Amino acid sequence: MTTRFTDELRLKAGDQWNRIIHHRFTKELAAGTIDRQTVMKRYLIQDHRFLDSFSVLLASIIAHLPTLQDRIPGAQFLAVITGPENTYFERAFQALGISNQERHNTPDAAVTTKICALMRNVAMNGTLAEMLAVITVCEWSYLSWGQLVFHETKRDDFVTYEWVDLHSGDDFERVVEYFRLHLDREGAMLDEAGRIACENRFLEAVQLEEEFFEYAYGD
Repeated sequence: MTTRFTDELRLKAGDQWNRIIHHRFTKELAAGTIDRQTVMKRYLIQDHRFLDSFSVLLASIIAHLPTLQDRIPGAQFLAVITGPENTYFERAFQALGISNQERHNTPDAAVTTKICALMRNVAMNGTLAEMLAVITVCEWSYLSWGQLVFHETKRDDFVTYEWVDLHSGDDFERVVEYFRLHLDREGAMLDEAGRIACENRFLEAVQLEEEFFEYAYGD
C-alpha cells in the first residue's frame, strides 16, 4: 500500500508533532484546570488574531481549487470559521472579562506575527500544495489532540470544552480529510523541488504550532 503524502509529511515532523498533540495545554484544557486569567487569556487574544489571515489562506485555496465540487466543502468550512468559531471567541472574551480595549491594546506576540505572515505569504505567493500544507497542519494537529482529549473533557465551562468540541467530532474529521485528500492529490503531481517546498511549509507550520502553545505559558 502506498503511503499517503500527508502521512509522509507528518512523519517528517517526528517528535515535534507528538509534542503538539500531547502538549500540556490540551491536557489542562480538557481537565478544566488551565489558568484562565493568564494562559487561556493569552492564548485566545492571540489566536483570534489568526482568523483574518486564516480566512485569506482558506479563500485562496478555494479560489485555486479546480472545480465547484472541490470548492464547496472549503467554502462551508470558511462559514464555520467566520461564524460559530468567531462567535465562540467573542463569548469567551466576555466570559473572561477581556474588554475590547484590552484586546486591541495587547500587541501581537512574535509567534503571532510569524503565523500570520506565513499564512498570508503562502496565500499570495505559494502553490496550492504549499497553501494546503500550511492549513493541513493547522487543522490536522488540532483534530489529533482534540480526538485524544474529547472523552475526558470536563463540561462545566464552555470556554474550555467548546474549544475542544470545535476541534473534534465527525464534521471536523471530514474537514481534515478534505484538506489531506487535496494535499495528497497535489503532492502526487509535484516534482522534487515542489515536494521540498511543500515539506518546508509543512514543517514551518508545525514549528509555529508548538511555539504558540509554549507562548501561552510565557515560555
